[in-house]
Amino acid sequence: MRHTLRIVALVVLVALGGGAYWYFVKQGGTINTLLAGTIPATGGASSGAQGGPGGAPGGGMPPMPVEAVPVKVGAVSRTVTAVGSLLSNESVVIRPEVAGKVAEIAFQEGQAVKKGALLIKLDDSVARATLAQAQASIAFSRAELNRAEELFRQNTGPARNREQAQAKLQADEAAVQLAKAQLEKMTLTAPFDGVLGLRKVSVGDVIAAGKDIVNLEAIDTLKLDFRVPEAYLPAVKAGQTLNVAVDAFPGRTFEGNVIAIDPLVDVNGRAVAIRARVANTDGALRPGLFARVRLTIDEQPNAVLVPEQAIVAFGNNQFVFKVVEGKVAQTPVKLGERRNAEVEITSGLKPGDVVVTAGQLKIRDGAPVAVVNNKPAGS
Repeated sequence: MRHTLRIVALVVLVALGGGAYWYFVKQGGTINTLLAGTIPATGGASSGAQGGPGGAPGGGMPPMPVEAVPVKVGAVSRTVTAVGSLLSNESVVIRPEVAGKVAEIAFQEGQAVKKGALLIKLDDSVARATLAQAQASIAFSRAELNRAEELFRQNTGPARNREQAQAKLQADEAAVQLAKAQLEKMTLTAPFDGVLGLRKVSVGDVIAAGKDIVNLEAIDTLKLDFRVPEAYLPAVKAGQTLNVAVDAFPGRTFEGNVIAIDPLVDVNGRAVAIRARVANTDGALRPGLFARVRLTIDEQPNAVLVPEQAIVAFGNNQFVFKVVEGKVAQTPVKLGERRNAEVEITSGLKPGDVVVTAGQLKIRDGAPVAVVNNKPAGS
């Protein structure tokens, strides 16, 4: 008895499977038509009949609802990120060329100064005395030369005396120039416009030649040194723009441009050293700050952009489903830069094309679709 029941159950399952195959495969039936209790029209005189609810005219597959958007056209920039350090546009440490005692400090620490402004004055009493001595000697030498020339014209003095007087006068003139140069070195001035740092001497200090006194930094414009991998060497050029961010000012960016590229590639890091100039009109930036650099190496003003969800990957290839006259066409594309959930399409699409952004798993190449984008309430 149990064996007979198994045979009956098997026959019932085979019958159900055959019926399902006939209904869904041969007759193109759907779940909606099955629930409605109707059979799709097929062939002969009934070929023009309408399908059941949810069906398409003539008994074909109904359009599959999908979401789709037209491609966008916008500017896309190819960038590379790096880190670097800010440097003063000009930087120098004020040092004396000669030894001496500090007689006057004519600046305040942190003060902005102009080129030629007095900074330090050393005791110049010895230098002034040396200059006065040289000037007195030159006056006597000039008088001696006049007497020697007068005697030579009267043929009462030898030419040798005149030549000696000329040589003595030239030596004294050189001594005067030397004394003036030494006197000038007792006064230190600013070599360019900038901001002074912290001084390291006080009035009365006796300092040696070459001792650090104070640093002077030109910071209206700053230099920025950074490195990029050698693979970017063909793409980096002078004049390219960049954005700079520093930890001291979160959320703020500063603009700059490349001014020079080191012709020597670093053999240790295989990187190219680049120098840029960054405007610092408000004086917010300071030399020595750590900087994050975003260098723009290429810009496409009319790039084709699609949402990231429109891209479908098949192995190593990328595709999109393009809507053409109510059907979808599986179109291979090449991708470029990504930005803000959008992807640049370098080939495969053109402005005006419409691509599917949701529902790709339910469609195939050539399938009919109906665009049913979600609309905001009240639209």
